[in-house]
Amino acid sequence: MRKFFAEFVGTFFLMLAICLAVTGGLGTMAPIAIGLTLMVMVYACGHLSGAHFNPAVSIAVLLRGKMTAGESVAYIVTQLLAATAAAGVALGLKGAGATSAGVSGASSAFAAEIIGTFGLAWVILNVATAKSTQGNSYFGAAIGLTVTAMAFIFGGFSGGAFNPAVALGGAIFGIFRWTDIWIHILGSVIGACGAAMAFRVTHPGE
Repeated sequence: MRKFFAEFVGTFFLMLAICLAVTGGLGTMAPIAIGLTLMVMVYACGHLSGAHFNPAVSIAVLLRGKMTAGESVAYIVTQLLAATAAAGVALGLKGAGATSAGVSGASSAFAAEIIGTFGLAWVILNVATAKSTQGNSYFGAAIGLTVTAMAFIFGGFSGGAFNPAVALGGAIFGIFRWTDIWIHILGSVIGACGAAMAFRVTHPGE
């Protein structure tokens, strides 16, 4: 159970940071606060659960061969519940999100979610699951900085979710539109699957 508790806590704080940073007057600096939150939560929970905090990452880790299907489903349910809870807390603190991280166009947003999630999952698989990088001390910073970079690069196209749980929580809070949620969910799943396949090709021994 400690794995699922760690996943809940980490996903909760990531989602809460996103809701409050995006609507808290940080403007274009919001990705920094979000990336830092993810970084510290990865360091805090990585030894407990692997610190996925993202259904797309859990899918990538499953396809990479580092967890079972049942465990992956349990992780995903926990992450979705945590994001929902965080969105509820954010609603209680601030009310509905005052901004809408809408998409600039369905095709460009879809591509942005695929590429951004591929980048995130690729980094996670290499720094947190590969045998050759086992025991490193930089995995949390690498993951947090990747989210920051992807948000700066692709946020203008899709809002930069790269995470189905974030898409759900963001829609509940009001920073994403419900009509766009399929872009975030499907795009992130495709990107994660691509990263897992790329990892298997480049790490045949694993």
